[in-house]
This record gives sequence, C-alpha cells and structure tokens, in this order.
Amino acid sequence: MLYAQVHLTLPAWIHDQIDLAQRYPGDEAKVALAIALSRSNVEHASGGPFGAVVFGPDDKVIAAGVNRVMPHTTSLAHAENMAYMLAQQRLQTPRLNEALSPITLATSSQPCCQCYGATIWAGIDRLLIGASAADVEELTPFDEGPLPTDWVGELNKRGIEVVQGVNREDARAVLRSYGDGDGARY
Repeated sequence: MLYAQVHLTLPAWIHDQIDLAQRYPGDEAKVALAIALSRSNVEHASGGPFGAVVFGPDDKVIAAGVNRVMPHTTSLAHAENMAYMLAQQRLQTPRLNEALSPITLATSSQPCCQCYGATIWAGIDRLLIGASAADVEELTPFDEGPLPTDWVGELNKRGIEVVQGVNREDARAVLRSYGDGDGARY
C-alpha cells in the first residue's frame, strides 16, 4: 500500500513549557525559550538537541518546534521545520509574514542546510541563533551540510535580518550534554 499521509507531532511535555499568552520581549528571551525546549527534548529523550520558536510582532509564541527526526523516522522533522509548519497551519499561510509582520524565528542552533532553505520560503523577517553550525559539529555527531559562503548575506538580500550568538554558551551546553550522552539513539 502506498503511504499517502504524514503525521508529525511534538512531544506532550511541550504544552507545559509554552504559555501562548506570555510575551518574550528581547532577543535573549526568545532564544532562551528555544534553548529550554532543546534541553527538554534531550532530557525527555524525545529527539535531538534542537528547539525553535516562531514569534509574532507582539513577542508572543505563534508556534514552537523541537527535533523529531528519530521518533518520526523522517529527516525533515527538524525543529525549525516543525515550528514553521505549525505556524503556517495556525496562520493558514505558507508565507508567515504575509499574515503578520514582523515574524521572528528563534532557534537554539544555526539552521542546517535544509532549514536554511526552509527559512528562505517560510516568510520570516528576523532569525535569532544561539549556537553556530561549527558548535553543533564540534559537540555532536551531526553534519550541518553545505551553506552558501555568505549565507547571512543571502538571507539579508531576502529581507531576513540575522542575529547570531544569542545565549550561545547556554546553547552549547545543551549540545555538549547531548554529545557526551548516547545522542545517537534520538
């Protein structure tokens, strides 16, 4: 039988960590939430050490995601992609900033090559990043894939502001914890 449906979910614990009424003013608060989700994902063994959150212009959460690659056996279930898909469903548009603007994605680590591409098409205005791709590759077994040499410049050309290194040491600590453990299982 041909598979004709994909069903992706976030772990149940995420509902206890997201308050849709709460505001997260400032870049540090937004990235801190993404890092907290990445840490919980590792602690609950529900996926890899990555978290991402889509915020609207009011600094409130529109959607959040964590890495669910191994639980769902799909390479597409990265934290950023999960957050984008859930935000797009919530706002009923594939280009988020056509419904609201500005849209910010806060992510615990720099998007890999797959999530970089999704970022271009998702309709975000700002990208906030905790750990770098070099941090991910240094501290975990993950390969982040190839990016354009001037990947930040390419995003800037498309109207996406990039802020790197927000709460970087906290993000690195989660990656280190995952890399030091039996991270290959999820």
